[in-house]
Amino acid sequence: MGHKIWILIFFTLHFFILLHNSYSSSSSSDLFDSWCKKHGKTYPSEEERQHRLKIFEDNLEFVNYHNSLGNSTYTLELNVYADLTHHEFRASKLGLSSFYANDLIRLKKSNPVQIPDVSVPDSLDWRTQGAVTNVKDQGNCGACWSFSATGAIEGVNKIVTGSLVSLSEQELIDCDRGYNEGCDGGLMDYAFQFVIDNHGIDTEKDYPYEGRQRNCNKNKLARRVVTIDGYADVPPNNEKELLKAVAAQPVSVGICGSEKAFQLYSKGIFNGPCSTSLDHAVLIVGYGSENGVDYWIIKNSWGTKWGMNGYMFMQRNTGDASGICGINMMPSYPTKSSPNPPPGPPPGPTKCSLFSTCPAGETCCCARSFLGICMSWKCCELDSAVCCKDRVHCCPHDYPICDTRRNLCLKSAGNTTMAKPFNSRQSSM
Repeated sequence: MGHKIWILIFFTLHFFILLHNSYSSSSSSDLFDSWCKKHGKTYPSEEERQHRLKIFEDNLEFVNYHNSLGNSTYTLELNVYADLTHHEFRASKLGLSSFYANDLIRLKKSNPVQIPDVSVPDSLDWRTQGAVTNVKDQGNCGACWSFSATGAIEGVNKIVTGSLVSLSEQELIDCDRGYNEGCDGGLMDYAFQFVIDNHGIDTEKDYPYEGRQRNCNKNKLARRVVTIDGYADVPPNNEKELLKAVAAQPVSVGICGSEKAFQLYSKGIFNGPCSTSLDHAVLIVGYGSENGVDYWIIKNSWGTKWGMNGYMFMQRNTGDASGICGINMMPSYPTKSSPNPPPGPPPGPTKCSLFSTCPAGETCCCARSFLGICMSWKCCELDSAVCCKDRVHCCPHDYPICDTRRNLCLKSAGNTTMAKPFNSRQSSM
């Protein structure tokens, strides 16, 4: 009799476990559907959808576990990156060049500089001073270094001239090729030096971001709207000096941004765990304290659907010289006292070849070629456009993929929720 009871108990438990798993699977699938609708996510096949659902469920488990601990100063969420594996996320969202970073840190340690003394208030937020542009999104291009650099230049330009101008990350990605490697990584110091050597940098509006590396547009390279005079390196592992620097202007920093908790961060003061292997670049735009915990205000370049509308608080005064995630290891900032150059003449025609041009603000597209040499050109009415392979249409720079079968311009392959119809013309010259 007892043996039969144990068998009955076993099968009852087994039934309820199967029921629970079935319910949990259904529940997570419904949650995934809602998440896809919220973030405009679609997938090219049911197989791919099931693959992303499994990843989503793994991230859901990670988020629930962290948030259930109850003793953390920050929370996680199923944000816009919740359908990516951690490996996929790291491969596309980072971009600080660790190869050069270690050499740069050693150089900074051997050549320490003194940060000028400034008044250091208890808290500061450069956003409220109008010295920070809107949060940007690097997409799947590992060019965080360019966003950190332009953010620092935008900040000091506002402080010195009173004008907040959004600057071109794409110019740095395309044209700064001495040490930096576009979407494959770079460092902010080299970007600052490039702007110095070029005698300025163009605006984001004139040289817009495309999320991929292209040939340097030398016409726009000559449009020097904002200049800097130099740059300075904060002594490594010296949080007191870093605080002085941030009190004067926004500061570029390298961090370790590759922890899974970084990917799914929601809000609160991030305190790790994370290593000090620098692989990501961000901008410190202020500092403060909450419930006795000090923090830095971090502007990231992963869009406004990550973190606190694109921002993060990271703990400071941890007692570790390197700082949380290595944030104290290689800070730097641009210097500026000179005015910007006066506006130049209106842009001239776009040069296609020795004998062919398009009107200013339009793009040259090859209409006919022979042995790889363009024999005749057409003009696309859009600036910095992508010329489609059908040699009839062109697409806006922010929708760079031509889908000639469906007459669409896409942000990414197979994505019809982020698409525009072909509505741009190419006119013969």
